[in-house]
Amino acid sequence: MPHGKLPEKWQQSAKVVKAVQIAFDMDSQLQYSIRRSALDKGVSPSEQIRHLLDLPTHKKPKRPRLTVSLSSEDYQLLSQRYDLPANEQLEIKKQVIEELTKFAQESEFHKG
Repeated sequence: MPHGKLPEKWQQSAKVVKAVQIAFDMDSQLQYSIRRSALDKGVSPSEQIRHLLDLPTHKKPKRPRLTVSLSSEDYQLLSQRYDLPANEQLEIKKQVIEELTKFAQESEFHKG
């Protein structure tokens, strides 16, 4: 490998490293509109912005998921909520998923 040239398998990663994330300060209604259209299309808000700007987007969809960061204090509160030991994080996660699923089902029921 010549000095200074990246191996072929690393070249794609190098492009990602060179990318710069930018944030847009915009009206909350405008943000809502973009987020809503992204949600309706099953894409991330950043993918929707790329689409709106006629920039290339990822062809294969990423695994859709919601995330939340939980501190040890959060696990303590959730352990009390679900009557589980705080160190049973997997069981707490199962209870959270169950509660969020119930919320989504009730939301759809009331909407329809």
